[in-house]
Parts: sequence; structure tokens; C-alpha cells
Amino acid sequence: MIRSNLLEDDVGSVLSTALSDLSGTIYVVNPSRDSISELVTVLTESEDPPDVRLLADDALLKEVMDDFIVASKAADLVDAGHLALEVLDHAPNHSLIATEDTTISIVSVGNSVAGLATEESAFVDDVADYYESEWDRAEQYSLRTPPLARVRETLESDIGPDAAGDFDAVLSSLQTARGDGDGLDEVTISLLVAARNGELLYDISKWGEDIGLASKATFSRTKTTLEDMGLIDTEKVPIDVGRPRLRLMLGDERLEDASTDELASVAQSLLAS
Repeated sequence: MIRSNLLEDDVGSVLSTALSDLSGTIYVVNPSRDSISELVTVLTESEDPPDVRLLADDALLKEVMDDFIVASKAADLVDAGHLALEVLDHAPNHSLIATEDTTISIVSVGNSVAGLATEESAFVDDVADYYESEWDRAEQYSLRTPPLARVRETLESDIGPDAAGDFDAVLSSLQTARGDGDGLDEVTISLLVAARNGELLYDISKWGEDIGLASKATFSRTKTTLEDMGLIDTEKVPIDVGRPRLRLMLGDERLEDASTDELASVAQSLLAS
């Protein structure tokens, strides 16, 4: 139970402190873009995460979940029952955390973030009842990104442990994975990792489609783009029946010389040149 206001340097610290002290059903209402990302991080890093119901604007959720790193970790939390996402029809002016015992308003000013708490029973009860009703009326947000745990597990079993290790290393070296100039997207990362390990385009694209990462067509289009830009190369591999399949290879010696930790930054610099 929160017994005083919280004052921290960032929203992640406010969320971490607040969620560690709260119990019961926790509503996080109308958070900012940064707050959603920080909430996913806080819950992911918690040894015993609480169960959170997140109510947010649909467009904002889509924007945040365009980042594969955030979305895949959020999907892990949804799978584990620690996070549920629903869409606000009308976003309020405030951002808050609400439980049956406490209401915390989150306020950001300059470089400081405060969690202004109250336990005044009548007000807290009204807030809790209101957002419970809002939750019952709201639509579930459709999170299409597969859980990161499933991505790692299937990549190791379907493609191989080396590729899975490289995928993790590349992902760990990125702050975001959007593919819009702010990090590499998940398909590009998968193809670069596959090329680093000499895997077949058919195998990596089938794996990606099977787990819901992206369609084979998306893998094929991205492969063509990367090949046109010289980041990857391909060679034909004959098979017993049907057309030859394509083996992926890195197409630039700077990528070949890069460690897995450097692969993303080198690829980004090549894509930007």
C-alpha cells in the first residue's frame, strides 16, 4: 500500500516503486508512450510481477507495439497472465494507477516524475469502480507479435542454437527494433542472422510465418531489399524435387567481420549509406 507520494527521476522508477507496493487488481490508465514501454520493462524484470490491466489509446498502443522488443516482451507477459491490454474509447486527460486501496496520478515535469497518491476511501472506491466498468466495456487490444520466449525457443529448435544465440545478441544490442530508421525490424534481424549462419531462405521464412512473425512474402521482399543493397547474398542449393532453394550469406565483408554485438550497428550504417 502506498503511504506517501513518489518523486523519481523517470517514470520507470515511479512504476517500479508503485507496483512493488500495490496488491490486488491494478489498473494503469492512459499512460504515455514512454510509460507503456517502461511498464513492460518493469514487469519483465520483476521476479514476482503483479497482474496489470492496461487501458490505453488504440493508436498509442499500435505505435508502441511497432517496436518488436517491447511487443514481444509484452506478449510474454500476456501469455503469463501478468498483463492484459484493452483500448480506451475516450482517453482522459490524466494518467493514473488505480487499485481498490490507492489511486496514483502520474505527473511529469521537466526531468522529474511524481506519483501523487491518495487513499481517501470514497474517492478511491469511485475511481476503482469507474475503471472496472470501463474495463468491462472496453475491447481487447489485438497484440499480433509472438511472445519472445516462443521466438527464441522455436528459432533454436527449427533453425539451430547458433542462430538463436545470434538473434539474442543482436536484439540485446538494440534499444528499439522498429525498422523505420530507429533500429532494425524483426524480419531484417532474422534474415541477417540466417545469412550469418548460412541458412536457407525457405527455412527462415517458414519459421517466421509459422510463429506469426511475418509472412513468407514479407521475408522475401525484405530479402530482395537487403540483397539489392548488398547486405546479403544468395546461392542456389539444388534439391531432389522442385526449384533450387536459396542459401543466405552475408554480402558485405564489414558484416562478415562484425561480432554479433556489432552486427546491428554495422547493418544500420550500411542501410543508411
